[in-house]
Amino acid sequence: MLWKTFRWAFAVTALGLAAGVLYDGWTALGIVAILSVLEISLSFDNAVINAGILKKMNAFWQKIFLTVGIVIAVFGMRLVFPVVIVAISARLNPWSAVHLALTDKDRYQELVTDAHPSIAAFGGMFLLMIFLDFVFEDREIKWLGWLERPLARLGSVDTLSVCIALIVLLVSAVTFGAHAHQHGGTHADKAETVLLAGVAGLITYMVVGGLSGFFEQKLEDEEEREQEAEEEARRAGRRDTPVKLAGKAAFFMFLYLEVLDASFSFDGVIGAFAITNDIVLMALGLGIGAMYVRSLTVYLVRQGTLDDYVYLEHGAHYAIGALSLILLVTIQYQINEVVTGLVGVVLIGASFWSSVRRNRALRTAA
Repeated sequence: MLWKTFRWAFAVTALGLAAGVLYDGWTALGIVAILSVLEISLSFDNAVINAGILKKMNAFWQKIFLTVGIVIAVFGMRLVFPVVIVAISARLNPWSAVHLALTDKDRYQELVTDAHPSIAAFGGMFLLMIFLDFVFEDREIKWLGWLERPLARLGSVDTLSVCIALIVLLVSAVTFGAHAHQHGGTHADKAETVLLAGVAGLITYMVVGGLSGFFEQKLEDEEEREQEAEEEARRAGRRDTPVKLAGKAAFFMFLYLEVLDASFSFDGVIGAFAITNDIVLMALGLGIGAMYVRSLTVYLVRQGTLDDYVYLEHGAHYAIGALSLILLVTIQYQINEVVTGLVGVVLIGASFWSSVRRNRALRTAA
């Protein structure tokens, strides 16, 4: 099972490391390896969240996620995305941005750094909405009950998560603008950049998440209409298999997963510049890491890990909340990638240990 799920990740690792050696010698191999570890450590919570969504989809769309999805993740987010950011921020055409990335790496890194406020605001707001919608939903299973119970009661207030997200965005924009003179530009310019990017992230979440939710609801309605037939099948002794998302519902869920992956990849792409400003090595290293994250997602789904360790999803969402705030803070202040990675690992590790203790308690009670 392990080999079957991770064989493509192993193959991509071998090809990526070999490509790094051919491109720039043995030093490049070390850089690619370090970037791969960076991506995996920063994106473990991504795998847990993705698994929670992917388990609702049928086998076909799970395969699409691991094939077409990885192409989008590696070439789209880890190679094309940094170039597009430079092209937009520097008002260059795409070919000029690619030429700049390959020939003037220092200038390219400088332009990407200048675009960081927009990237952080967009990704931070998208991830913050995921966290808020999770903690404001009343769930049967609660990890930190003392916190989640009152938050679930507050969640009955309509659009509360949107209001809180907009308040956080406004505070971030004003705070950043107050220090704009340190980085050049006017207070209004910087604040406006952060606000526009943040609102774009909020709209993206609401559109993609709303469409996927709409089609998922339609599928559930169809399932309800078929419930009588399923009851009869169970009474006849046939095994009842839960209906998995397919068609439009699965397609929009797939789009949601890709936007989610994009938001998670922001910190990895930006953090990679602390290690190298070579776009080729960056794409190789982050691409290998992304492949492991994808494979881990599928492994979690097929092993039923989220069903066995029920608090993992909670820990991952708290890690998302922390990452969203870290991204917004990095609009003004630099935070080491090690800190970002450790926060996620600690929260997920704590939720895993809590799940283990719960399972032991249930076995003892039985």
